[in-house]
Amino acid sequence: MKTLYPLKFKPIFLDKIWGGDRIKTVLDLDFAPSPNCGEVWALSGVNANQSVVVNGFLAGNELNELIEIYMDDLVGGDVYQKYGNEFPILIKFIDANDYLSIQVHPDDELANIRHEGSGKTEMWYIIKAEKDAELISGFNKKMDREKYLEHLKNNTLKDILNIEKVQAGDLFYIPSGRVHALGPGILLTEIQQTSDITYRIYDWDRLDDKGQARELHTAMALDAIDFNFYKDYKTNYDKKVNQTVQLVESPYFNTNLLDFRKPLVKDYSELDSFVIYVCPDGDVDIKYPGGIIGLKTGESLLIPAELTEVQLFPKKETKILEVYIT
Repeated sequence: MKTLYPLKFKPIFLDKIWGGDRIKTVLDLDFAPSPNCGEVWALSGVNANQSVVVNGFLAGNELNELIEIYMDDLVGGDVYQKYGNEFPILIKFIDANDYLSIQVHPDDELANIRHEGSGKTEMWYIIKAEKDAELISGFNKKMDREKYLEHLKNNTLKDILNIEKVQAGDLFYIPSGRVHALGPGILLTEIQQTSDITYRIYDWDRLDDKGQARELHTAMALDAIDFNFYKDYKTNYDKKVNQTVQLVESPYFNTNLLDFRKPLVKDYSELDSFVIYVCPDGDVDIKYPGGIIGLKTGESLLIPAELTEVQLFPKKETKILEVYIT
């Protein structure tokens, strides 16, 4: 069997009622003919929208097909034992030109009972934000079902939600159960569990291009919502250059930030997992046994578990999100 190599995938573009054009103008990804591209699925094992390899001898193969063939060599022994032939992480770029619906995602237990699938915990890394851009994450006070439903009925839901002003480089970890929504003027990278289960709570009374309101999931959301209040909703981290900075450590994914101007060597010999590189900004050559591959703004790369060392040579100031499972 031929040796594995870093894999690139064809982007999957999704038109959204709230989408804009920053995926084209900032990330330089051509989503034509979609008029309002809200999401790019850069790396996906979701069955209805699986990523397809575009480079090397594996070009044309779907991601989960490759896991069936290469198993541990591609994703790592522990990862394969836990997740089988479904790739466990979904990588997106999201452009919000309007408010997304206020929504919540179920945890693993509830998602398995209702949908025979995984829950959805995610994180947001803000790439670009317009002045005064904001998002919603959690409640601004402790809630309960009755008070929440009263605000929902009276159309005053926003009064009890935590609103955060955002700027480039901000980080938000969104565990399952947390009510959330993006506001207009935000471009971000989303790293999440492989799940497409969303309970839409409120959609700002808007209509689609056919004059129809989108479906709400009021009753289903009730059992998923975490009504607690938390002191800090934004994740703080050390901003250092030319070294690996930890952003998120969770049971579902680990994410580090590489903000570098000098070459870096990454040793993964002690890691029993694939590694994903997501590039929100930059241009870098990645040397691995067998060749060199480039990675630039708006691209992602899957490094198979059997590749234990890579060298990164930035062509300019570059930021990479490094994602894996432990």
